[in-house]
Amino acid sequence: MRRQQFLRCALATLLAPGAVPAARAAASTEPLHWDTRSLVGFGTTLSLQAAHTDPARLREALDAAVALLQRLHEQMNLFDPDSALSRLNRDGRLARPPAELLGLLRRAQEISARSGGSFDVTVQPLWALYDRCRQAGRLPTTAERETVRAQVGWRGLQLGEDEIRLARPGMGVTLNGIAQGHAADLTARLLQRHGVVHALVDAGEWAAQGRNAKGQPWTLAVADPRQADAWVDRVGLQGACLATSADNPSCFTPDFRHHHILDPRTGDSPPALAEVSVLAREGALADALTKVVFMAGPQGAATVARDWGVGVMTIDKAGRRWSSAGWPGLAA
Repeated sequence: MRRQQFLRCALATLLAPGAVPAARAAASTEPLHWDTRSLVGFGTTLSLQAAHTDPARLREALDAAVALLQRLHEQMNLFDPDSALSRLNRDGRLARPPAELLGLLRRAQEISARSGGSFDVTVQPLWALYDRCRQAGRLPTTAERETVRAQVGWRGLQLGEDEIRLARPGMGVTLNGIAQGHAADLTARLLQRHGVVHALVDAGEWAAQGRNAKGQPWTLAVADPRQADAWVDRVGLQGACLATSADNPSCFTPDFRHHHILDPRTGDSPPALAEVSVLAREGALADALTKVVFMAGPQGAATVARDWGVGVMTIDKAGRRWSSAGWPGLAA
């Protein structure tokens, strides 16, 4: 699974590895010990920051979290021919699917059904078409899009404990639109099971719990989709998950009109928005809903925010910023 080597959301503050700040746990007078981990996965650099009163338990928790992230990446990596996802796409079936992969696909199907197909993990054939045409220096023709669009459809992804199957030849699955949020969810839960109360998980999307090393809520800056090293808002997570999708990581045309976010119903990129951020209690949901908002456009973003009970911020192609009533932005 390839992801552009940049972070759409930048940390407002970072903790150096091995630092031991003065912040204390709410239920204990023992000082917190902080530590960090970083690794490459899902096409980017992932990072963990966490605290515990027991340094040994903290190391054990972070080591387990790194192992989990590596396992998820290995299952869902489209660029590894031996990954579970690659074998599903190649063979049209996957026997004895890993539990994490099956659980993620079930969640994806639930979101597809509720969103009317705005979110659809079976858009992989469309992305592959656009990538082939990009290498040829052109965009797909209308006929090519329509031919490939017939291979897309979330209802054709059939899930079972013993087997995952693709209903039609040519179908394929990509988890780039939900895997990072799901990985953040699973990692945060693992840390909680190890007794970690304060942590920030960057699995390509973000999950936070407790407070940072200064005893303050975790705060992230949402990157500007057009200006490098600039941000458009700051967000206090307050134990929630943040996901951001933008048109600039992988573009098929220099004007950002055609990009990696593809509407399964039209076979083309939604035209109006440049960036969408969603704040939700579940990382997988926040990640997937960024695509649902892209499909809904400026006219439908408020409805998505209300119906799903999430906070939404959008930036349109002209640079205009909009946020829903539930968006806890901190920018003036």
